[in-house]
Amino acid sequence: MPEPLTLDPQHTALVVIDLQKGIVGMPAAPHSTSTVVSNAAKLADACRAAGVFVVLVHVGPSPDRKDALNPLTDQENSWPTPPPGWDEIVPEMGPKPGDHIVRKRQWGAFYGTDLDLQLRRRGINTIVLAGISTNYGVESTARDAYERGYQQVFVEDACSARSAEDHAFAFRVALSRIGRIRSTDEVIQSLQA
Repeated sequence: MPEPLTLDPQHTALVVIDLQKGIVGMPAAPHSTSTVVSNAAKLADACRAAGVFVVLVHVGPSPDRKDALNPLTDQENSWPTPPPGWDEIVPEMGPKPGDHIVRKRQWGAFYGTDLDLQLRRRGINTIVLAGISTNYGVESTARDAYERGYQQVFVEDACSARSAEDHAFAFRVALSRIGRIRSTDEVIQSLQA
C-alpha cells in the first residue's frame, strides 16, 4: 500500500504532455484519449484552484520542418507533414490564465525549452506528470526530470500509450523507479487536504 500523497502547492507543478489535437486524435490504450483528457482537465482545474503552476506542453516541428529529428532507425520512423491545427492544445485543457505553454521539438519537454528555468525560478521541486504517450513524451520528460533532481508523481489514469502493454511496461519498469504512481482522484485529494 503506497503511503498517502502530500503535495505542497507552492512547490508543485502539473506538467501535461502533448494533449493536442493531432495526438488526441490517435488511438490510445489502456485509457481512451477522451478519458485521459477528461482526467487531465479535472486535474488541471484542481491544480489551478490550489495555486499549483500548470504547464501545458505540445510538440511539433517548425513550419519548414528543418528542426525535426530524422535519425537512421531499423523501424520505419517517418512522419508526414502534419495537417494545420495538429499541434493545437485541446480546448478542454486551456490554456487558462497563469498557465505556461511549452513547445517542444522532440519527445522530452526539457531539452531545448524553458521548462527547467520556469520551474526553478518558481521554487518548484515536485512535478505531477500526465499526458500522451506514456512511453514516449511522458517517460522522456520524467527521465529528464529525474536527472535534474525533481520529485515526481505520475498520474496513471491521466496517461495512455499506443497499447496497454507499452503503458504498463513504462509504469512497471521506468516510472515506478523514479517517482510515485497515483490516480487523478488521489492527486486531487492531496491538493484538497
